Amino acid sequence: MIPLIDIKAQNACLEAELLAACQAVIGSGAYILGEPVQAFERELGAFLGTPVMGVSSGTDALLLALMTLCIGPGDEVICPSFTFFSTAAAVARLGAKPVFVDSCPYCFCLDPTKVKELVNRRTKAIIPVHLFGQAADMQAIMDIARRHGLWVIEDVAQALGAQVEGQMAGTLGHFGTFSFYPTKNLSAFGDAGALTVQDPELEKKAQALRAHGAYKRYHHEYLGGNFRMDTLQAALLSVKLKYLKQHNKERLQQAARYQQAFEPLAGCYTPLLSASCGTSRMPVPQEAEILLPTLHPGRSSVWSLYTLQVLTGQRDALATALRNTGIATDVYYPLGLHAQPCFRQERLPHLPTVESLCAKVLSLPLYPGMTSQPQETVIQGLKEVMGQGDVVPLDPLSDSDFVKC
Repeated sequence: MIPLIDIKAQNACLEAELLAACQAVIGSGAYILGEPVQAFERELGAFLGTPVMGVSSGTDALLLALMTLCIGPGDEVICPSFTFFSTAAAVARLGAKPVFVDSCPYCFCLDPTKVKELVNRRTKAIIPVHLFGQAADMQAIMDIARRHGLWVIEDVAQALGAQVEGQMAGTLGHFGTFSFYPTKNLSAFGDAGALTVQDPELEKKAQALRAHGAYKRYHHEYLGGNFRMDTLQAALLSVKLKYLKQHNKERLQQAARYQQAFEPLAGCYTPLLSASCGTSRMPVPQEAEILLPTLHPGRSSVWSLYTLQVLTGQRDALATALRNTGIATDVYYPLGLHAQPCFRQERLPHLPTVESLCAKVLSLPLYPGMTSQPQETVIQGLKEVMGQGDVVPLDPLSDSDFVKC
């Protein structure tokens, strides 16, 4: 079975370096914060071009940002419904109300044109999610935030390294939150995350809230939490951060390879997008069966997922057929957050794009170290399922394009 992502293979390539980093931490006797965490914060900060704070998870990074802003009961935070649970859960856990917004049908991120109608006097913040590796329309979102005096917390859990007009995702809003869950582009060996804060005073407050609300040991200014990054995770992440650019490059090459292979197929269509979310320069033709992922101008993707849209209502049948040929797929996400039992309200918001995406999306295997042979198997598998197995295959990429162990 070709997996959706092969974490073990990626880590096996770096085993010697990872074991050395692990042994150094064990031998130090210092396991909470300390120099390895500070070193990782400096290294990631250099990559992003902004100061970084290591925290215990991506979820805790969201909580920490919201707590720093004192968001709580009576407040509303606008966030996408088509995303992972943590984005809205962090809002609700503090007693505030997540207000769900519809998504762009092409880039999957929240649609800024739908945000304006949701802003009211209770609105305090917007949480755009850079989904599946692609950067959201931050320029439009920041324009709305400035106009209405709102905070912007970027959820960059799936998009470390993505850019908007050359600026890193996670540095355009007031806060950036990152996850290093084992399936992310930069992956830890358990839970870990990071926070960026653009305002120095808010950064200082967040530092205190990260460690039980204390600026000084045993003197607590705030009701904070235990959001500290483990020293061991920081040391291991420092090893893997050195390879992040190369791994993201591999993901880009693999996504381009899929596009090159699938675009000539009858029924596959790549939209030609304009800069604004929700708009394509040409309508999707009626005969289109599969919509290929693509990018809005000025925004990049680090391809944490390569996600198709199956337009024929046969998404699950296609997934089953691929699985039967030894190809793993997955659905991110089968249900919008607005329809989850814990968030469901008496009157569901009208989010037609989210509901459409939940019925159509299907992600194919893509991961660092995925060489030409397994990717060619995926390509040929999709061709055969679509009844086009006789299409002449493209010359495979050279395995020299990929990192060697």
